[in-house]
Amino acid sequence: MITSIAVPPVILLWLMLLLLLLLRLLTLRSRKTMVAAEVKCLAQGKNSHMKKKDLLHCVMDSEAHEKRRKNLSPSSNQDTSHNVNVNEFKHYLCGCCAAFNNIAVTFPIQKVLFRQQLYGLRTRDAILQLKKDGLRNLYRGILPPLMQKTTTLALMFGLYEDFSCILSRHVISSPEIVTRSVAAVLAGTTEALLTPLERVQTLLQDQKNNDKFTNTLHAFKALKSYGIAEYYRGLIPILFRNGLSNVLFFGLRGPIKEYLPEAKSHSAHLVDDFICGGVLGAMLGFIFFPLNVVKTRMQSQIGGEFQSFSQVFGKIWVERNGKLTHLFRGAHLNYHRSLLSWGIINATYEFLLRLL
Repeated sequence: MITSIAVPPVILLWLMLLLLLLLRLLTLRSRKTMVAAEVKCLAQGKNSHMKKKDLLHCVMDSEAHEKRRKNLSPSSNQDTSHNVNVNEFKHYLCGCCAAFNNIAVTFPIQKVLFRQQLYGLRTRDAILQLKKDGLRNLYRGILPPLMQKTTTLALMFGLYEDFSCILSRHVISSPEIVTRSVAAVLAGTTEALLTPLERVQTLLQDQKNNDKFTNTLHAFKALKSYGIAEYYRGLIPILFRNGLSNVLFFGLRGPIKEYLPEAKSHSAHLVDDFICGGVLGAMLGFIFFPLNVVKTRMQSQIGGEFQSFSQVFGKIWVERNGKLTHLFRGAHLNYHRSLLSWGIINATYEFLLRLL
């Protein structure tokens, strides 16, 4: 009965996000209108060239963002746009909304993939297992990934922009590709602070715990008696995954889009962004799949010894007969899920960024 009322809070969360987005849109449009009026007035006055230039930087914030993504060489325009963006909330908001859209569509697929990672099942067997659980349990455990993904993607995009700004201003001698890589790692490391949400998600999706935990709050309370460290099982593979995948994602997103045909309409931009994000997500999802397998096994344990990454990997390797193909069981489904998931995320993020 408790799990059946897990949907209303999710709907309320989404309504709150929509309200924040609407308020943000109204605020930005009002500000841009005021800036445009000031620019017009300044253009009519004398000695207003410098002031006008500063105001135009605010109005052209979105264009500056696009140039910053496509150009890896430092420039004065990038520094100015960074100074504007560091105080903006829009990157966090766009990342949050993109994550919500993604989770709503791909959660059932993620659940099938999870069962394959944990038990080494074939796709058909994992789907049959979910059918036995029933429709009522299909979205069981959605609240932790919803909370986790909306927060982590908000941090991923927002902190990447902010860290890039700070590093570009204070580490002038370093190439921009270096500062952006460091910013990506720092953003990924900060995301890892939310490991407890991923930990609880793992427990709720495990079939063995269907009768053990009634909902997200129950799972959090159950782990409390084991100490704070219990919430952070699987932290090491998460740190490696977040840091490296962020570097590759932000580093390759611009170059990949440059190889696509030039978009001349809003729909073409959406398609290009979907393809760019989807291709990158699928590639990174496949590369880091073994890390997620080890992470899932680590986090499925409650209490007991904290085993190292190498120990857990060794056990999984033996269980799967020392075959690399068995270690990647479920990778094909993860590939397609990541293709869809990151396509949705990137397209939604870029669309909202242009809108704001």
